[in-house]
Amino acid sequence: MRAGLAAALLAWLACPAAAQETAVPLAPGVPTGDVAPVHDPVVIREGDTYYVFATGRRRGQEGFVPSLTSPDLRQWTAGPSLIAELPAWATQAVPKARDLWAPDISYVNGRYRLYYSVSSFGSNQSAIGLATSATLDPKSPDYGWRDEGLVVQSTPQSDFNAIDPNFVVDRDGDHWLALGSFWTGLKLFRLDSATGKPADTTAEPIAIARRPAPAGGPAPVEAPFIIDHGGWYWLIASYDYCCKGANSTYYTVVGRAQEITGPYLGKDGSSMLEGGGTILLRADLPEQERFRGPGHAGAMRDVDGTDVLVWHAYDKQNNGIPTLQVGRIAWGEDGWPQVIGIDDKGESE
Repeated sequence: MRAGLAAALLAWLACPAAAQETAVPLAPGVPTGDVAPVHDPVVIREGDTYYVFATGRRRGQEGFVPSLTSPDLRQWTAGPSLIAELPAWATQAVPKARDLWAPDISYVNGRYRLYYSVSSFGSNQSAIGLATSATLDPKSPDYGWRDEGLVVQSTPQSDFNAIDPNFVVDRDGDHWLALGSFWTGLKLFRLDSATGKPADTTAEPIAIARRPAPAGGPAPVEAPFIIDHGGWYWLIASYDYCCKGANSTYYTVVGRAQEITGPYLGKDGSSMLEGGGTILLRADLPEQERFRGPGHAGAMRDVDGTDVLVWHAYDKQNNGIPTLQVGRIAWGEDGWPQVIGIDDKGESE
């Protein structure tokens, strides 16, 4: 989630595109229920319930990181926010922070890990935090989010922005955290599997995507999400600008690599380190006239082996409010992903 979202959410409670190869995948329809405003969604399943967590604060509700639940990915109901107040370490690390952004959720070593972003408008004085819980069910006696503190921090002297986290485990069982927004692009940090924090705090992060910009301008790339399929690692990222309502130019690209560290390439061989990749979600087609700027995607492997994808887009029929979108990933005969409807079934591995 880029820093401009803070101003845009208050209004609702805002570089040229790199050349992209091929594909005109269509967004697969709209879920119903409490689906707006929802920004920077991530999805996971516990038992028979799907959970979505998102950026910010829900109007009329205390706390940060709002939740939604669904039994079927179609009808969604608002739940409680996960974190009651900004942790003391967060306000010390980022004194201007007023919110928590862009969560990521995973299940590791018997607990759910919630990574989240702490930042402020237009700044890379930012941090990633971690909270854990034994369950996602607020009605369970075991429910409750425990603050695990700071994970990664960036400062005005850093060449990256420590927001938009995504946790991923590679095929060797090593743990990683992808993150980044603008600046010099998306980075990958190796984690200690026990703590969920960097294994070596002195190690330089690995660059996995960037968008060189002319004349030293901003490099609009953010929101990494890595999935493993078919012997490849797939890096999903958002290009261009979110947070401008129906005028948002966000779109979603994907590249693949044999190693989790990259290099990630599009179908045409273009490197995501040079602003390349293949379009996964776009909204400049007549079929997508209503929902603009699809981006900040998150994925999960469902129990039937299909891959669920969630993202937000801005609803032209509802004042440009960011709205939850849900689909599945179909893996084509060429091995590349395409987004299909919730009720369709993509190929499993």
